[in-house]
Amino acid sequence: MPSDTVGLARALLGKVLVRDIDGVIAAGRIVETEAYLQHDPACHAFGGMTARNRSLFLDYGHAYVYLCYGTSYLLNVSSETGGIGSGVLLRALEPLCGSAHMQRNVGHVQPKDLTRGPGRLTAALRVDRRHDGLNLFTNKQLWIGSDGHSIKSIGESVRIGLTKGADQRLRFFVAGSRYLSGPRKLNQSTEK
Repeated sequence: MPSDTVGLARALLGKVLVRDIDGVIAAGRIVETEAYLQHDPACHAFGGMTARNRSLFLDYGHAYVYLCYGTSYLLNVSSETGGIGSGVLLRALEPLCGSAHMQRNVGHVQPKDLTRGPGRLTAALRVDRRHDGLNLFTNKQLWIGSDGHSIKSIGESVRIGLTKGADQRLRFFVAGSRYLSGPRKLNQSTEK
C-alpha cells in the first residue's frame, strides 16, 4: 500500500473493510474515498495536533474516528509517516457479507444504501470512538484486507459537503458502482 495520502485513497478502492461485531463478520468492498492533506484547510490536521485528531498524525494505516455534527461517526485512515497529519475518509462500501446484521444497525434502508455515505458506513459496522487509533492492517476488530479483486476504472471528483478546499479533486471512486454516495453528476467523472 502506498504511504502517501492520494496514493492510499486510490489504493484502498477495491479493498475490503472487515468488522468483527460480537463474533459476526460484516464486510464491504471500499468503493469511495476522499483524501485530506495536512495543509488542506478541510483537513482536521490543518491547525495542528489536538487530543481529538492525534490519530491522524500516527503512521499510515491507523483509524481516525470522529463524531461529525454530533450525529454520525466517520472513519478515516491515517495516510502518511508519523507526525504528518493526513488521512483518507472511507465514504462508501459495497456490502459483501453480514448484510442482515448491518441492516439491524442502520434500520430500514434499501440494500444499495446500507453503507452508502460515511455515516451509514460506520453505523452499519458499529464503528465509533472506541476504534480511534486502531491499526487497520493488524488488529482483529476492524481491519482492511484484500481478496484479490481489481478495479477496472477509477473516477475522480471534488469532495462532497465542504466549504473549505471544496474545489480540490480529491474524491476517488470505483467507476460504475451503484453504492456511491453523493450527487449522480459527481459519480460520472472517470479517468484511467
